[in-house]
Amino acid sequence: MVTNSDKTTAYGNIRNRAVFAARNFWSGLLFGIGIMAFGTGTVFHQILQWNHFYDLSNKETGIFSDGLQNLFSWIVTVAGLFLLSGLRRRKALWPKRWVGSALMGSGIYLLFDGFIVHKVFGFHQIRYDMDILPYDIAWYVSGGLFLLTGLLMVLQTKKENHRK
Repeated sequence: MVTNSDKTTAYGNIRNRAVFAARNFWSGLLFGIGIMAFGTGTVFHQILQWNHFYDLSNKETGIFSDGLQNLFSWIVTVAGLFLLSGLRRRKALWPKRWVGSALMGSGIYLLFDGFIVHKVFGFHQIRYDMDILPYDIAWYVSGGLFLLTGLLMVLQTKKENHRK
């Protein structure tokens, strides 16, 4: 029978969890940021056409900025998936930690987009020509729920790792 090295230790091994905890976290976080950026860009910029990533110029610039946002989102998503692939290859995937950090990444993206992109830089708003307060509240609450749910899951994995 072949013995396992540190790189192929089973997921449940405490040492394996400690060694790959950060990689599980960063893989999920990058994936969450990227998939939420892609999802919101696709739905709000392309399908509903409520805005473009950058609305302070002409339509062509707005469409170009949407393309840059899609490029960013896929680079970040694929980076997270490459890290995930390495974790699976090493049998080091910690599903609860990964999902929790992916939810955190999604929430971080929504809050960054809402506060920084929408309000501080003013690149675009969620909607125009109407009261945007309900949209802003829904955006921030959604981001906060994703972030807090993910944070609770990640904190639970820290406790689980120390208990065993």
